[in-house]
Order: sequence, then structure tokens, then C-alpha cells
Amino acid sequence: MEETALIHLSKPYVSERLLLRSLRPSDIDDAFLSWFQDEDLMRFYTNSRQTHTRESLLQSIEQGVASGTVYVFAIIDRETNACIGTIKVGPINRDHKISDLVVLIGDRRFHGKGLAIEAIRLGNAIAFEEFGIRKLFGGMFETNQSSYKAYTRAGWVEEGRLKGHYLVDNEPIDRILVACFNPAFFPASA
Repeated sequence: MEETALIHLSKPYVSERLLLRSLRPSDIDDAFLSWFQDEDLMRFYTNSRQTHTRESLLQSIEQGVASGTVYVFAIIDRETNACIGTIKVGPINRDHKISDLVVLIGDRRFHGKGLAIEAIRLGNAIAFEEFGIRKLFGGMFETNQSSYKAYTRAGWVEEGRLKGHYLVDNEPIDRILVACFNPAFFPASA
């Protein structure tokens, strides 16, 4: 994978404190890889048992772009220009114009500052404007209240629950289903 953007965005996606751009190979350094080894950070990610290497991550990102269904963006702190996390849009279902959107603030120094809310809002804009997604969806462990609050504060709504969907330490945990609707497809009711 070259050091150029894998997808060219039609405009910059920036907020007061963040910039979202294509993830670059140079972003995937030892600090970045350490996020996926952090058991506490990964406890709410359903694929957290996977072992990631720089090569496996790059291959996965390239495959997603090649398939036209999965795109990973770097969350950049505008003050330091550091990559502090990722946003994944996908897999995109082009027939139904729907997609998952997953945020990870991996650099713990940036936790608790409301940056996930800004990142999710920027991810919403990219999904709606660049990919024509009409509905974003996702789910989280009911015990992951920080994620739930970040998504709902970023304009997402709770759509439902899957009772006992996850098993954590042999205890059933509900999965909360959340969604965000593109106003171009879902105009506000009068």
C-alpha cells in the first residue's frame, strides 16, 4: 500500500479538534498496534480476540477498499497532528444504502474529552456525503455506556435490543442497536 490516500474525499472533514482522512501505512506504528493488544480497550470489540500485525491490518484495509465495501479513516488530533483513533465505514450494502460505522479512540490520552462524539459526527458526514448511505447502524454491549452516550450525542438513536446477545464471563449481556438516518432520505417530520 502506497503512502497516498486510498480514497480521495471530495472535501476536508474537520471539526474544531479533529480531522478525518484515509488511514495511511505510516499511521500504523507500534503505538497504533498497541491499541489492539490493550485488553481493557478491546473488551467491547466483538473481534477483539484477533491478533493484528501491521501487515494484517494493511491487507484488511486494502481488501476493503478493493471490494468497495469497507473504508478506514484516521482520526487526527488537529493540535498535535497525531493519529488518535479510527473510524470504519462498512461493510457497505450498496443495494440498501446501509452501513455500519465503528469508532475507536485508541490513544487513551484522548479519552473523556468528547472526541468520539466529534469523530462520529464526521464519520456520519463522510458516510452520507461520500458514499450516499441512507442509514448507518451499529451495536454495542449494554455495559459500554461511554460508547452509547457518544453515539446518541452524535445524533444516533436507539432502535432496539438483542436480549442476552453477548456472553461475558459466562453472563448474558444485551446488545443495544443504534442507528443514524441521512436527512436526505429521512426528512424530519413536519
